[in-house]
Amino acid sequence: MQRSKYGAKKTQVDGEVFDSRAEAKRYRELMLLKRAGEVVEVELQPSYVLMPGFRHKATGKRVQAITYKADFLVTYADGHQEIEDVKGVRTPVYLLKKKLFMNLYPDLYIKEVSA
Repeated sequence: MQRSKYGAKKTQVDGEVFDSRAEAKRYRELMLLKRAGEVVEVELQPSYVLMPGFRHKATGKRVQAITYKADFLVTYADGHQEIEDVKGVRTPVYLLKKKLFMNLYPDLYIKEVSA
């Protein structure tokens, strides 16, 4: 498996490939919580639209949508959900997308899990 520019090494667990060992470790922890009954569902890489795609009027060029892809959407036994993002480095792009996300999805919360 290859490494990212931040030194993260892709890791495979249960047939799923994760971007880092820390993300794979968190997945294993969530699976233990699921077996214990505390978690009922773990969705991998849920995606949220921050800005829809559009066609620029003056140039006619298509501009792609801006999305935020989290690591996990976790549904707990009591019904509440948490969006989790395993972070080693909080890049400027991530921080900007997080602010856009907070504005567009005020009822949802991104829980940052340290790598």
